[in-house]
Amino acid sequence: MAELQDILTSVLTRNGLITAFVFVGLLMAFSYWLSARLTGGRLEGSAIAITLGLVLAYFGGLYTGGSKGVADLPLLAGVALLGGAMFRDFAIVATAFGADLSAIRQAGLVGAVSIVLGVVVSFAVGACVALAFGYTDAVSVSTIGAGAATYIVGPVTGTALGAGSDVIALSVAAGLVKSVLVMVGTPFVAPLIGLNNPQSAMVYGGLMGTTSGVAGGLAATDPKLVPYGAMTATFYTGAGCLLAPSVLYLIVRAIL
Repeated sequence: MAELQDILTSVLTRNGLITAFVFVGLLMAFSYWLSARLTGGRLEGSAIAITLGLVLAYFGGLYTGGSKGVADLPLLAGVALLGGAMFRDFAIVATAFGADLSAIRQAGLVGAVSIVLGVVVSFAVGACVALAFGYTDAVSVSTIGAGAATYIVGPVTGTALGAGSDVIALSVAAGLVKSVLVMVGTPFVAPLIGLNNPQSAMVYGGLMGTTSGVAGGLAATDPKLVPYGAMTATFYTGAGCLLAPSVLYLIVRAIL
């Protein structure tokens, strides 16, 4: 039995990337099971998965004394590659190629303006929070501000600007908090803001931006609205990845 365990561990360790895919896949499946069982699908499984990932990274770091979370465990070393910049950027590019540029015209000028306005407002709020917590350098402020846009824009911006891993982690946490708040809060605010038609859903997705948060919130409000909100939210992520490490960073740098 011990010999079989040693062989299995050796195989999984040598094929670290495949092991990482299996590990993340099981974590995602468990997260969506929790979403369905405990929240009735109101809290998106991806948000639960990210939360569990952060928790596992924390305890993995405590257990190993390292700096890469669970990736410091030999069995899960492939997680470092799977969660690295290469696969992250590949996922972002794949998402961008999957978007239909002509579809944004359905939302009209208001939809396009909502995307830019949503990115700028979220970035500004996140930057103010970063300043309130004592961050004064433009790179850190911009990275955390970008994280307030989405938990994808934050790491992209931080990597582009050379931010530290702790600041990038904070940007992910900021984006996660926003995503959960949007998921939970959308059904409650929908009647107050007239969120009951495709046009308003597209504007809402452009303003909020977090695709998983908007999709989960609209699914709990009216499943028919999900494609419209998710469409502009996807463009929001692309706009954030373009604006945050360039124009918005230069503005922050000029101010600070």
